[in-house]
Amino acid sequence: MTLLTRQGCPMCDRAGDELATLVLDFPVDYQVIDVDEVAGERPELRAEYGDRLPVILLDGAEHSYWEVDAARLRADLNG
Repeated sequence: MTLLTRQGCPMCDRAGDELATLVLDFPVDYQVIDVDEVAGERPELRAEYGDRLPVILLDGAEHSYWEVDAARLRADLNG
């Protein structure tokens, strides 16, 4: 699972806090990527998702954006 963020984004901070707690209940790899920091090597992330941050990617596909849908995410992580 990946959280796409950028600095200075209060919604990103809130999503990060929620996900940091949620992922403790699941055996998943979790990473946070700042789309501005990686723009030099992965410009497609900022181009695709930059106006909808935060974005949660699950298995590389967009799961949700702007807020964490915890119930849906938990259901999807449970398989």
